[in-house]
Amino acid sequence: MAEKNEYIELPWTMNSSSGDDEAPKDPRTGGEDFTQQFTENDFEVTPPAQRVQFILGEDVDDGTHVSHPLFSEMGMLVKEGDEIEWKETARWIKFEEDVEEGGNRWSKPHVATLSLHSLFELRRLLVNGSVMLDMEAQNLEVMADLVCDHMVSAGTLPSGVKDKVKDALLRRHRHQHEYAKKTRLPIIRSLADMRNHSSSKKKKSNSKHSRPAQNLPSITEDMVKSPSNQSMARPGSGTELSEQQHKGNTHFMRKIPPGAEASNILVGEVDFLERTLSCFIRLSQAVVLGDLTEVPVPTRFVFILLGPPGSQSNFHEIGRAMATLMSDEIFHEVAYRARKRDHLLSGVDEFLDAVTVLPPGEWDPTIRIEPPAAIPSQEVRKRPPELPKEEVDEEEEEARLREENGLSRTGRLFGGLINDIKRKAPWYISDYKDALSMQCVASWIFLYFACLSPIITFGGLLAEATGKHMAAMESLVSGFVCGMGYGFFSGQPLTILGSTGPVLVFESIIYEFCQRMGWEYMTFRFWIGMWVAGICIVLTAIDASALVCYITRFTEENFATLIAFIFIYKAIENVVVIGKNFPVNQGVYNCVCTPPIGSNASVIDYAMYNWDSCESHNGILVGGGCGTPPTENVFLMSVVLCAGTFLISTVLKEFKNALFFPSIVRQYISDFSVLIAIFAMSFFDYSMGVPTQKLEVPNELKPTLSTRGWLIPPFAEKNPWWSPIIAVFPALLGTILIFMDQQITAVIVNRKENKLKKGCGYHLDLFILSILIAICSMMGLPWFVAATVLSINHVNSLKLESECSAPGEKPQFLGVREQRVTHILIFLTIGVSVLLTPLLGNIPMPVLFGVFLYMGVASLKGLQFFDRILIMFMPAKYQPDYMFLRQVPIKRVHLFTMIQLACLIILWLIKSFSQTSILFPLMLVVMIGIRKALDLVFTRRELKILDDIMPEMTKRAAADDLHKLDAEVGLLARIFPWGKGSRGRVVTKPSGLDDGVVGSGGAVGAGLISCTTSNANEKEFEAQSSLLKK
Repeated sequence: MAEKNEYIELPWTMNSSSGDDEAPKDPRTGGEDFTQQFTENDFEVTPPAQRVQFILGEDVDDGTHVSHPLFSEMGMLVKEGDEIEWKETARWIKFEEDVEEGGNRWSKPHVATLSLHSLFELRRLLVNGSVMLDMEAQNLEVMADLVCDHMVSAGTLPSGVKDKVKDALLRRHRHQHEYAKKTRLPIIRSLADMRNHSSSKKKKSNSKHSRPAQNLPSITEDMVKSPSNQSMARPGSGTELSEQQHKGNTHFMRKIPPGAEASNILVGEVDFLERTLSCFIRLSQAVVLGDLTEVPVPTRFVFILLGPPGSQSNFHEIGRAMATLMSDEIFHEVAYRARKRDHLLSGVDEFLDAVTVLPPGEWDPTIRIEPPAAIPSQEVRKRPPELPKEEVDEEEEEARLREENGLSRTGRLFGGLINDIKRKAPWYISDYKDALSMQCVASWIFLYFACLSPIITFGGLLAEATGKHMAAMESLVSGFVCGMGYGFFSGQPLTILGSTGPVLVFESIIYEFCQRMGWEYMTFRFWIGMWVAGICIVLTAIDASALVCYITRFTEENFATLIAFIFIYKAIENVVVIGKNFPVNQGVYNCVCTPPIGSNASVIDYAMYNWDSCESHNGILVGGGCGTPPTENVFLMSVVLCAGTFLISTVLKEFKNALFFPSIVRQYISDFSVLIAIFAMSFFDYSMGVPTQKLEVPNELKPTLSTRGWLIPPFAEKNPWWSPIIAVFPALLGTILIFMDQQITAVIVNRKENKLKKGCGYHLDLFILSILIAICSMMGLPWFVAATVLSINHVNSLKLESECSAPGEKPQFLGVREQRVTHILIFLTIGVSVLLTPLLGNIPMPVLFGVFLYMGVASLKGLQFFDRILIMFMPAKYQPDYMFLRQVPIKRVHLFTMIQLACLIILWLIKSFSQTSILFPLMLVVMIGIRKALDLVFTRRELKILDDIMPEMTKRAAADDLHKLDAEVGLLARIFPWGKGSRGRVVTKPSGLDDGVVGSGGAVGAGLISCTTSNANEKEFEAQSSLLKK
């Protein structure tokens, strides 16, 4: 590695008009011959990408060559009045922003489009110009001295113009944000102007006789000796000025990543140079160079390009090319790690290899390309191509992932539970610290109202189904007990507990059975709950939650879509019910007041009187609507409240992507969107005065039925002694119901798309739920299990996006704010809702129906199943560019969707009728069997793209895998034996083999020599070959 201050000297000059000796040329590039570093053969066969990967793969000896995020700024040398200065014309963080000269503002961020000629010119300048790496400079004047001395010693800069070049480099830098300031005159006034303010009139008179302004002024002796330039050259003299400038644009610092450094590109034309000068500088330590950059970011790289007049546009394009290179993720790492010129050139060559060229006749270069929604990762450019190696078996990889998530059998009692506790214990304290955010406050209040209304509604239905043994008050207490216990001790507190339809049906069936038998319902229910809790603990002990691995996207999205549709349907149904109870009054407008018989109608206009005034003036009401008194249109008002809540919530939720207000304001509005909608529509209802249906909350903390207490006796005189024993049979059905509802929701919450980092807790969740069921059974409270739609909305309300994003770059999804405080606060507030009855009683029920509608629609977002349903009604040219559409034929996608849609319809029908809804959990198990049968219809590759791969029941031996290989391929692959199998294996027809020789089972054996595997390692393949030979 080159030592500090050891710069690369140029042994020749680049003056084509002189007779100096030319440097040895590389026949490929026309630049330097690098045979001292590489042999000619090596240089030709080593691609730039491989050279770059070698550079990036080298160890960094110290911290000086560690790459940082870069902010690039380009300034051009322009004339302002009688002075010349550097004017900011463009900047880059990720995308390019240009100064709009006409509008005097920044353009929208756009993808930089470069001319190929400018890239080649830039490469030529790096080959023939000065390259100074690890320069020791603490201010701009020292850097200018070192650059000029180096160019003079290299023979590229005549000593006579050295001072003029230095003076040009030290000229003032004016940034775009200064032009927008009304008070910019005191800021940009030079120290010489302030010092010589008294002689300003004389200077103005002299300026009238000066030569006309030129594009590129010459720097005279007076300019070199002017106090303004001396002040700019003195270290530290521009500190106060730079601080004022930086202070004016500190809001832009929010867009710059922490720890970022600056890259400054300075290009300009001067009339005292006869040929082009360029210098690439990397400072050994990043320092703030006065007002060189518009934001207080230390500068690490400087690229200088000065030349004679006549090439300003060319210089501008070369500067853009340099800035774009520095914003490239790969080249800017190469620039940090480069130890010599060759490394920089390798970075440019690699960039040229990866660049895309647009034909001039098919694209207008003046059109600005909008930044893409997603940028592909550049990691593949950094890593060398992987050597052929043994590929990891897919089943083994999936087994490893299942083991990490606690979805594999441990072989010991409570092994999964112990692993869950070990996995979650280190994160327990952070589960409370991570909740210190306003986002959690918004999520808490939103989910409180979202949970409160279903609990109260469920309590009303439960009162009808159980003869008021359990009602709204018991539901509130159950929510408090279950929510607090689950929030403190569960493995996945993002899962929200709630009441479900199958539980209601189960309770009604048990109550009707007890009524027919003459038994005490609550006592018999007590023993059912004890059995359910005991069975769930046994399932926890034997790691039964590992069976969750058989719940794939096919099943979980069917379940999630069904629940979302139910929320949407119930919200609309409840509004329709209001319309039946409060029909629209259409007769009010047919009733008018007429004058009494024999009165003078011309004196008084009776038509102006309303009902009461008409009777007081002895008028007569005439019309079909006069039979009933007028009433407000409660139904129409309910429709307005429901639709308004839904629309406000939906629009404000997406407000974070709007163009108005600062980003922090947009984020808060988005987080509190549902809360704003609830309060806005409640205030609207209050101001209108229409007697809409309001939320009814119990105001006393006591059981609904006066004959029962808060503890249920385990024995009753009406119940026979053997009733606790037979309670095990309904308990088995209840266990299936609880287990399926809980685990499917947990799978949806823990899906990999949510990027959860603290791990899963399936076994711990089931264990805690079993204890809560036992407590609820003893207290006579409803059972609460994981609620799918509430849990999905809880996760969505806590999603995190990158705060600092480059202009034009879409915020990146980082994951979910994993904590348990919101869950605790939601159900703590539900527990004290009895004390908030006067406040909650003012919230209209249609507003909460609008919240239900919003939650149902929001839950559909991101479901691939719902996206595929929409695709079925789109022409091919309008279909979104989903990845699965690229990899699977559209007919196969539609076939998979139709099968899944048929299953959804069956689930809907079963859940819609009370006689069959109790079988809903069993049908979910049937869904898993249907998904397993799809292995016969679709290939393994298709299922991996459209769904998830189901694990094998048992791990087959290599010989069994060989004999059953053709049984794993899809049904279509059986009909056409030559092609891809279900595991991605390609079986080709052996040469010289007749079609009649190979049957459905012989294709594998006879074609084994021509069989290549894409997912099995070579050892397994060799083992199969040896088995065949035997």
